[in-house]
Amino acid sequence: MPEKGIVHVVDDELPIRRSVAFVLQSAGYFPKTWSSGAEFIRHIKRPQRACVILDLHMPDIDGLGVQEWMNTHGVLLPVIILTGQGDIQTAVRATQNGALDFLEKPVSRHALLEVVERAFNQLEDLSTQVDRREHARRRLGVLTDREQEILDRLARGHSNKEIALMFGISPRTVEVHRANIMLKLRVPSFPDALRIAFLSELGEPENEALRQSLARPE
Repeated sequence: MPEKGIVHVVDDELPIRRSVAFVLQSAGYFPKTWSSGAEFIRHIKRPQRACVILDLHMPDIDGLGVQEWMNTHGVLLPVIILTGQGDIQTAVRATQNGALDFLEKPVSRHALLEVVERAFNQLEDLSTQVDRREHARRRLGVLTDREQEILDRLARGHSNKEIALMFGISPRTVEVHRANIMLKLRVPSFPDALRIAFLSELGEPENEALRQSLARPE
């Protein structure tokens, strides 16, 4: 498979599929064309390094329907919407639902390749985020269930006293758990432990300012 990756082209118009596929192939991508949303859904494989160019208007399942199916089934591939003139409002809806961008037909070579390149850059960023999250979760695996529960509450912004009341323990016991968490995670300070918690998606966004200030790469 070429290094640049797979681009799924989903459009019910054969001339569009052929012209888009030709541009992509000439630029080193590996285009796979599908004549309908249903055909694409039947054959899509996960995981793969790919993006999707998706026509909005198709006879069986329209582009928004395919996008909704992808979101529901965890197909986390960048989506680029193809739209005809005068249908910008629907394309904007698709973008609000997570599409990377939209292109008006007829599509220029420059615009097509520029947005496909951005799609693969987004895919690399997503892969990095997933790797960091999984690494953080593996690190948290050394903690006991109670230590993870306490770290979760601390990541939500609760104080030692509040956590003590929640679990029916003393604030001093919470402090002991905090010390054990730092020791097991091998971090020099508790904010470092919180960074690992946030990377693993532990805690809720109740303390968003703290999350944003701490959730930087380790």
